Amino acid sequence: MVKAVVGANWGDEGKGKITDMLAKDADIVIRFQGGANAGHTIKNQYGKFALHMLPSGVFYDHTTNIIGNGVALDVKKLFQEISDLTSKGVRTPNILVSDRAQLVMSYHVLFDRYEEERLGGRSFGSTKSGIAPFYSDKYAKIGFQVSELFDEELLKEKVKCVCEQKNVMLEHLYRKPVILQEELRKELHEYRDMVAPCVCDVSAYLTKAIKEDKTILLEGQLGTMKDPDHGIYPMVTSSSTLAAYGAIGTGIPPYEIQQIITVVKAYASAVGAGAFVSEIFGDEASSLRAHGGDGGEYGATTGRPRRVGWFDCVASKYGCRLQGTTDVVLTVVDALGYLDEIPVCIGYEIDGTVTTDFPVTTKLKKARPVNTVLPGWKCDIRGIREYDALPDNCRSYIEFIEEQIGYPIKMISNGPGREDIIYRSK
Repeated sequence: MVKAVVGANWGDEGKGKITDMLAKDADIVIRFQGGANAGHTIKNQYGKFALHMLPSGVFYDHTTNIIGNGVALDVKKLFQEISDLTSKGVRTPNILVSDRAQLVMSYHVLFDRYEEERLGGRSFGSTKSGIAPFYSDKYAKIGFQVSELFDEELLKEKVKCVCEQKNVMLEHLYRKPVILQEELRKELHEYRDMVAPCVCDVSAYLTKAIKEDKTILLEGQLGTMKDPDHGIYPMVTSSSTLAAYGAIGTGIPPYEIQQIITVVKAYASAVGAGAFVSEIFGDEASSLRAHGGDGGEYGATTGRPRRVGWFDCVASKYGCRLQGTTDVVLTVVDALGYLDEIPVCIGYEIDGTVTTDFPVTTKLKKARPVNTVLPGWKCDIRGIREYDALPDNCRSYIEFIEEQIGYPIKMISNGPGREDIIYRSK
């Protein structure tokens, strides 16, 4: 069976914990899009980790962890993460890399930084991990595919062409040092030697695994609001964040994805620029940020304070619909235990009209939140394992959200650990 774990909102929903937890019963965990630009935070018996390239199944001996063809593969960061894991007592994970994955090059990272510098106050809030330049090159058909690392004649010709193009921009647009062909070939050879033992025809591997009735987890990065087609364009990422892309980013038929587990946070948070209707500010935001997550709301990649807001039913309903949700996981519910009352955004007011449908970005800029207020439960719910044991007001909060978004909440996460989960039949 193939399952996808994806985010409904801006990312930072807690997908890493959920994938890590579900990986216990999985044979294969595979990343299908994105790159090292966002991290999945996981806390387990080995410690606390922020994974950027590695799939979140790497803490189990029985799993095979795969970098799919849709991923922006940063080879150095991949192996740095493996080294970090093993230094902390984690067994070396079983890693496979698609022969069709493409490489994040050092110049992609540089171009990302240079462009953000050039844009100044108009920048996109990039993590400067090279993601936008990488995907630009991929679709301009000048990227380097893993399989090409093993064809030296092809590499020579391609390196020459890439340097000619990139150096025009470096010299005349950014006024920065040019790329040397010899140095670029050296970088590619280094990546070839590092990744060679892991290279695999992932589509064929997964096809065989499906026939053998293996359990496969597709792990998504970020969330619906960061999808380049359906998100808050242009403040989005450069690869599709939707479960549907899991088929493309791994090389399996779309009908094989039978369960789509969509992760939603019990309040809203985001790193980076872009529309965020339910956002709060000042002391109210500082308090929520301090209570949120495990040690506060700060980006796993950037360390930047996350923007925070109240739960957004409009965005979450839309996010779940676009993902094709079968099951919702509501995370970080425990963070709200300090509140006497909890606002929830149930609609957007745009030009004097209230809507519950998520609009296009041009209209989103005008939107103001329409909130309702629910009573808080004023206690610590960590350690509770049964839904009926939750305080009445906590259950009312969960059930109100479920009714508003229209998708069943099957799991509630009330802490950072694997064991901090409540299963709810619905």
